Amino acid sequence: MVFTLFFVVATLLAGSLYFRFYRADITRQAESKEYDKYFVMITDNYKSDFWQSVYRGALDTAKEHGIYVDLLGENLSGDYSIEELMRIAIASEVDGIIVYASEAPQMVSLINEAVSNGIPVVTLYGDSTHSDRLSFVGVGGYSVGKLYGKQIVNIIKEKRRQELLEANKIEDRTQVQIAVLASTDTLDAGQNIIISSMQDTIRQENATDSEFAVSIVAVDNTNAFAVEESIRDIFMQEEVPDVIVCLNELNTICAYQAVVDFNKVGEVNVLGYYDSEDILNAIDRGGIYATISIDTLQLGQYSVQALLDYMELGNTSEYFTADTMLIDKENVGTFKHREEQDE
Repeated sequence: MVFTLFFVVATLLAGSLYFRFYRADITRQAESKEYDKYFVMITDNYKSDFWQSVYRGALDTAKEHGIYVDLLGENLSGDYSIEELMRIAIASEVDGIIVYASEAPQMVSLINEAVSNGIPVVTLYGDSTHSDRLSFVGVGGYSVGKLYGKQIVNIIKEKRRQELLEANKIEDRTQVQIAVLASTDTLDAGQNIIISSMQDTIRQENATDSEFAVSIVAVDNTNAFAVEESIRDIFMQEEVPDVIVCLNELNTICAYQAVVDFNKVGEVNVLGYYDSEDILNAIDRGGIYATISIDTLQLGQYSVQALLDYMELGNTSEYFTADTMLIDKENVGTFKHREEQDE
């Protein structure tokens, strides 16, 4: 009996060890799979939910074609700027670069250098129109501006109804103050299109200039702390805007936090950007009026597809535009339910 018990225990231990080493070997084989091409994606903040989702879309699409996409910077020690990561990619002689670009001369020069070295470049979300980039994958700024504009019109109408009950005459109406949080990088043409489209939409909906005023607030997006400080300064002023329009995920989260910290929920309407779990929860609680949902997986897919088209066909579309959708109090439950199902 003792011998039998010893034999059973030994067999179980041996089997357990064998399975562990076998599984580890299979994992190593899967991880060491050889890919035909090696692309890199370069962003300004690889940790954000937005860019992680874009990367997943790119990686899944690339793997279907035997290509690996590396989110450059994620596995490097230390923080590197986009320009530094571009230099690393060029020196590494990668097969393709997907980069969050700008119109800055240094970025134009780096993209041109990559192309001259035989590395095709696709600009993602931020364009560099004067460079030799292959294609631009982004979001239609005009469409986003229209979505923001229509929400602001709704806010103006709500204020009209409220003041109609309180004011003695129509001249007593106050202007709806709208603050747009724009990047300090004034070379970002995309945000200018959004702002211009937003203003045009408001005017087309019969809102007069006396009913609204738009101001541009420059926000330093170099890091989260700088963004928080820039947004908190808005709430420290004598007059706090009625509407804050955010053009990226980080600004949206920081604006919502400031609204809560300064007890302005219901007074300040935040129009956000992206649909992370925190943003959806904030809409559900009433802290964010609405947000623009970007099909981030589509952004990643289109980025890889542009490089594939070029390599297989010798040319590709100059522009790819991802889908956008508005999320507000009325439909946020649907999006939250969808995310729960995905998990």
